[in-house]
Amino acid sequence: MDGSQLKQSAQTNICQTYARYDLVLVRGSGCRLWDAAGREYLDFVGGIAVCNLGHCPGDLAEVLYRQARQLVHVSNLYYTEPQVRLAELLTGSSFADKVFFCNSGAEANEAAIKLARKYSRERHGAGRYGIITMKGSFHGRTMATLSATGQEKVHHGFEPLVDGFRYVEFDNVDAVAAAVDDTACAVLVEPIQGEGGVRIPGPDYLARLRRLCSERDLLLIYDEVQVGMGRTGTLFAHEHEGVAPDVMTLAKALGNGLPIGAMLATNHAAEAFTPGSHASTFGGTPLVTAVACEVMTRISDPAFLDRVCTVGSYFKERLQALQTRHPRLIREVRGRGLMVGMELAVPGKDVVRRCQELGFLINCTVDTVLRFVPPLVVSEAEIDRLIHALETVFSEM
Repeated sequence: MDGSQLKQSAQTNICQTYARYDLVLVRGSGCRLWDAAGREYLDFVGGIAVCNLGHCPGDLAEVLYRQARQLVHVSNLYYTEPQVRLAELLTGSSFADKVFFCNSGAEANEAAIKLARKYSRERHGAGRYGIITMKGSFHGRTMATLSATGQEKVHHGFEPLVDGFRYVEFDNVDAVAAAVDDTACAVLVEPIQGEGGVRIPGPDYLARLRRLCSERDLLLIYDEVQVGMGRTGTLFAHEHEGVAPDVMTLAKALGNGLPIGAMLATNHAAEAFTPGSHASTFGGTPLVTAVACEVMTRISDPAFLDRVCTVGSYFKERLQALQTRHPRLIREVRGRGLMVGMELAVPGKDVVRRCQELGFLINCTVDTVLRFVPPLVVSEAEIDRLIHALETVFSEM
């Protein structure tokens, strides 16, 4: 099946929930991808912050192969070694005491929402079920997680939404405090908003949220699905502020492309989940957890994280230099580690399209913010190539 036939078949047989680019990708290695015609692209999307170790790293492929020949799936009615090892790695590297495994970020956030409500019900009785989330946030596409998402465009057509979510301005603790009433049980927040345009809050934001939640006996939940797993130069993004939550969600890069999600929690919160209260058939299979163990080991290496900080700073500096040459087109460059946003004064879709023509895959969110989330193994030379392409595009504009 050639590229045109494949695209036609996709339009006929797959639900049209994505506005796909006119591109059929067939192979990947490191930060490079190739299309059906054999053309090479440098990837600064990384599967949307998923392929943090690059495309098809040989060591992960070997782990996958070995585990696939040994044990792929059994019910969670039984123990498996890879799942237990991954849980140990996650709790040993974080604030958490317990882990619940699932298949995606949406499922991890769904679990966090259920845990918060059950925890509050058992602690305070009926009536405390509300969760405060932030405008511009993104937490998933299930009914509960899209209801938690503070973006109307995600809600459209799916009303009535799940009751109990209240949206306030991001990076505004006073707004959160004003929204807390006797129905509230938790605050759900991304330490950095990804889909919201790579928005980084002030340095005391998480600390003030922590104090508020502790004072009001609310669970503080961090959604680190996009910003975790080394993306910002620390294993988890909230470590920059040193403020621990009660619950945290992970997915995306945890499996480097294999579907896995995880909800981490303190014992204090996790005790609300008892046998039969929540489950996931494919959550934490031996296959995906074996790979995720290798991912965790590599990404949590201090030398690896230091390199993310160094290369991320270099990337940001190069983009800022580009801004000085094109101040009418580029409003701001912001980011942390290798999660970098460039806010434009114009819609970004044409920049994305032109970069693709030049052999670079980039992404635009909230209409005007170019979001760069490349594999964390990206080199300074590869960044230089992208900068040269962006210089060409902005000069044409």
